[in-house]
Amino acid sequence: MSAREWLEKDFYAELGVSSGASADEIKKAYRKLARENHPDANPGNAQAEAKFKAVSEAYGVLSDPEKRKQYDEARKLFGSGTFSGGQGGFGGFGGSGGGFDIGDLFGGAQSGGGGGIGDLFGGLFGNRRPGATTANRPRRGADVETEVRIDFAEAVKGATVPLRLSSPVNCPTCHGSGAKPGTRPRTCPNCTGSGLVTRNQGAFAFSEPCPDCRGRGTLIDTPCPDCNGEGVSTRSRTLTVRIPAGVSDGQRIRLAGQGEPGRHGAATGDLYVVVHVNPHRVFGRSGDDLTITVPVTFPELALGTTLTVPTLDGKVSLKVPAGTGSGRTFRVRGKGAGKKDGSSGDLLVTLQVAVPSKLDGKAAEALADYAKATADHDPRHDLNELLGR
Repeated sequence: MSAREWLEKDFYAELGVSSGASADEIKKAYRKLARENHPDANPGNAQAEAKFKAVSEAYGVLSDPEKRKQYDEARKLFGSGTFSGGQGGFGGFGGSGGGFDIGDLFGGAQSGGGGGIGDLFGGLFGNRRPGATTANRPRRGADVETEVRIDFAEAVKGATVPLRLSSPVNCPTCHGSGAKPGTRPRTCPNCTGSGLVTRNQGAFAFSEPCPDCRGRGTLIDTPCPDCNGEGVSTRSRTLTVRIPAGVSDGQRIRLAGQGEPGRHGAATGDLYVVVHVNPHRVFGRSGDDLTITVPVTFPELALGTTLTVPTLDGKVSLKVPAGTGSGRTFRVRGKGAGKKDGSSGDLLVTLQVAVPSKLDGKAAEALADYAKATADHDPRHDLNELLGR
């Protein structure tokens, strides 16, 4: 894609957000549109597939803080009229010494001078090398994001899950060349492989994508029948993803080299897997520690006892000393979530007195006798003293 094509695209409009949208708003908009237009949800729908690719491309720029900054600066620069006028907003400058070429605007360093505006947009368009062209420059593949949902225990202990997704890949028939097997693309005679043609208007010169090769620099006489000359096709594939122990809800896992294929020999993008964890009906989680609330009776706390407490691995015995207060938390070492260093967090056990909703005659009588026996003990003594009562 040429520099002009990048600047003419409105990535914010593709995602339906404002230019001041936060990173979370951009992510939310992308996920919604990606789900609605995913090829798996719209089989055979070319329009949905095109929209899916467009929003993925937009998210690839706007989700990267550095690329977004450079994109915004580029839009501001050209939108302000600094280079306005002429063809599509890329007008020429007057001055002695000849014309102005759009190729120079995004070019690399000049002899004895600065790097040109191409240095400012390096993250978006790549730095220009001597003899390289915009059309044939290697371009890294876009990053892809998908989601997976796992159980609570799988998040704590780690798991291996299959992940099925549809995404652009190098066409297996032509291996990304776009040409039918047995043939190869030829250099465009109109632009001699540069992908750009120059049109002179008086003292000015305007460079724009070659109309014959659409800025690619090459022509394909016999397109690949499987990808129609694009070199890329959408394929469904299944990956085996290792979810590390201790993963948190909403955490992103990066799979290097599993994104969209690069162009002209460039590296493949990455795949980011957003993990969603189902809640557990018994256990909670606090960082690397698991939590559980265990109901107990008043005699168990007053007299002391040994409790059997469940864990994700089975059961453990917990010794409760006499006189333990309701709400006290005990720590069981090594029964929590896995950590990166191979160790595990702890299980935090909170004891909570369970009060009977109804007592029978004997129980009520026994409790009344207990109340009489402990009448001299005022549990609110310290509180009353603080209040001056």
